[in-house]
Amino acid sequence: MCGTSRKTLDILRDEGCDVWIQEYLKQPPSRDALARLYARAGIRPREGLRAKEPLAQELGLTRPDVTDDEVLDAMVANPILIERPIVETPKGVRLCRPQDKVREIL
Repeated sequence: MCGTSRKTLDILRDEGCDVWIQEYLKQPPSRDALARLYARAGIRPREGLRAKEPLAQELGLTRPDVTDDEVLDAMVANPILIERPIVETPKGVRLCRPQDKVREIL
């Protein structure tokens, strides 16, 4: 777990939230689940792309003309490309980078 994910988890626990963690590398979300999360977060899949991951560049996913479908397909095939942490609560979904963005949905 990365530092931002740990800090986000600490915020959630400090707020008394029940937390369920999906280990995205071991149990990747489905394409539909990712699309739904991004839609609820109000972001496009490319905004949820881990663009600094070398594989993103190798696959051409940082091109300005890359489509949402291409990004989603690549994320499903290579979950390392999914930026994290993504937090979902009854109040919404946020890609919590920085970690304090989680407070918007608590």
